[in-house]
Amino acid sequence: MDSARGAFSRRDLLKTGTMVAAGIVAGPALAQINAGLPGVAKPTATTMSASPMTIRPDLFRRALAALQRHDSQIQFRDKMALVDFDLSSSQPRFHIVDLASGRSRSLLVAHGRGSDPDHIGYLTRFSNEINSACSSQGAYLTGDIYVGQHGRSRRLMGLDATNSNVEQRAVVVHAAWYVSPDMIAQHGKLGRSEGCFALSNADLEDTLNALGPGRMIYADKV
Repeated sequence: MDSARGAFSRRDLLKTGTMVAAGIVAGPALAQINAGLPGVAKPTATTMSASPMTIRPDLFRRALAALQRHDSQIQFRDKMALVDFDLSSSQPRFHIVDLASGRSRSLLVAHGRGSDPDHIGYLTRFSNEINSACSSQGAYLTGDIYVGQHGRSRRLMGLDATNSNVEQRAVVVHAAWYVSPDMIAQHGKLGRSEGCFALSNADLEDTLNALGPGRMIYADKV
């Protein structure tokens, strides 16, 4: 860990989480994570945009801690995604954060059917077990794009013991027909995935571009 990253203390994490929750651009503190790292173009806005006020400070702090913990494996820290599985699937809860500016946008995302067996619209449990069809908590590293059963998708690697089987389970980022505002209007919730981060077709390409290889997705709940 270089001196810039080492200087990012627990106090900075607490301060930064509060700033983001308040909708304030947290440039100086966040910039310490990005010191010396290449950036990419900022993602374009989508119809499901949101301010940083939608991100809970405790979730943001945990994500930043994961970013530090997996420093050697996460090549790019210009952007990351946080998935707040405390929220209903009817709410935008896949937050893409630009760490240089502190700005974010929030998208709809489905959780695994094994995590919501009664299909109530809320994730009730995580699992890392193969064939569980559950969502897994923890930090993910984004990989390459491939074309599979669900079209263009991005591979993921689990960085924690709680999601170490995601490659074997083929947990990826992809689009699905059951993720859309129309689905919420009709049923009050989204459909469920097999544990993948299933997005709407409208949001997929921007998300694949924003979260290119070597970036982190962090998924958790209280």
